[in-house]
Amino acid sequence: MTDLFEKYEPSAPLAERLRPHELKDVVGQSHLLGSGRPLRLAFESGKPHSMILWGPPGTGKTTLARLMALAFDAEFIALSAVLSGVKDIRDAVERARTVLQQSGRHTILFVDEVHRFNKSQQDAFLPYVEQGLVTFIGATTQNPSFEVNSALLSRAQVYVLTALSGDELLIVFERARHFALRGLGFSDDAKQLLIGYADGDARRLLNLLEQIKTSAATEGITEIGVDYIRSSLSPGLRRFDKSGDEFYDQISALHKSLRGSNPDAALYWMCRMMDGGADPRYVARRLIRVAVEDIGLADPRALRITLDASETYERLGSPEGELALAQAVLYLACAPKSNAAYLAYNKARAYIAGDKSHRVPEHLRNAPTKLMKELGFGREYRYAHDDPEAYAAGENYFPENMPAVKFYEPTARGLEVKISERLGHLRELDKQAKKKA
Repeated sequence: MTDLFEKYEPSAPLAERLRPHELKDVVGQSHLLGSGRPLRLAFESGKPHSMILWGPPGTGKTTLARLMALAFDAEFIALSAVLSGVKDIRDAVERARTVLQQSGRHTILFVDEVHRFNKSQQDAFLPYVEQGLVTFIGATTQNPSFEVNSALLSRAQVYVLTALSGDELLIVFERARHFALRGLGFSDDAKQLLIGYADGDARRLLNLLEQIKTSAATEGITEIGVDYIRSSLSPGLRRFDKSGDEFYDQISALHKSLRGSNPDAALYWMCRMMDGGADPRYVARRLIRVAVEDIGLADPRALRITLDASETYERLGSPEGELALAQAVLYLACAPKSNAAYLAYNKARAYIAGDKSHRVPEHLRNAPTKLMKELGFGREYRYAHDDPEAYAAGENYFPENMPAVKFYEPTARGLEVKISERLGHLRELDKQAKKKA
């Protein structure tokens, strides 16, 4: 009878069993590991240095840290910022000190997800890094400029890892099939679908293959096609973290595609964001911003259309309401562009911030009481509707002793062409009024 309390060693996942043990077996990151490239030189230098490996999941950050320890015959201590605290850091440092005293071996201290450590936890590394007791290697999926303390950042070289290409993932795929998937056949379309599901993440690809192997063995299937993959796997969401770089990069791409009047690219980035789990309400807010910042008065309808799209989504929700957002994206991309209102606003704010406070001229003041009227408030105000063209030519609306400044410069695009013509005509009426005066 099987002992219910018998201990079993868990089987290592395929991704761990296929982890490279030599630098030559690492797939991807040729910009860092190719001949004469920075990380290759670091391995060949004979002396480790502190570094931060920044890149998306499944690109080899942990593997490179382990290979660094092997290359320099160093003790390897790994901490997860998700699970560890200051006490764990101190314990790791004591272990490094003991190893140095007993064997003379150096220690590489690897911290995964280092951006999850707070300031005090990150500061705890500094004295030991400066002493040379440990070589610090941090791994992060977030921009270290924002997430890592400047003191620690200044002591570590940052290496940027990139998502694996389709060809690189195909190498990983063939290795896995040779190592653990013998007896399973994959159509070319099935391979490409799995690589697409992996989304540049080697670990995700290997996990998907492991799921395929298990389900195929259960059902007695030996040939894997597209239909089987779609029915047996849930690809999950693409890389998209609302607090991470993928989030801000894709927002930036959407905004710039709209500004650049490319409807197809704009629609692509909007759908990428939706596919990654972005909140459509946030996307709607960004579209409203584009309507006022990059289109403005060149096409005032753009703002109303984006507001209508936002309200439509609120009523319908997903997925029906997303079509309204897509329609707004296409309209914004095709609309004439003007940032004249945006620039005028910023100029006015900057002018006021650097200028003194001027009194409102008496003729522009409100006079709701008898006393105010006796003081002359509003007495010389000219009611524009009483003048030809409903325009009080020559009237001054700025404070006294303040020069007339020009903040708004209409563009020669869209409705602003007409606005520019109208303002030019009114300025000519002002000149004529001054001559008469």
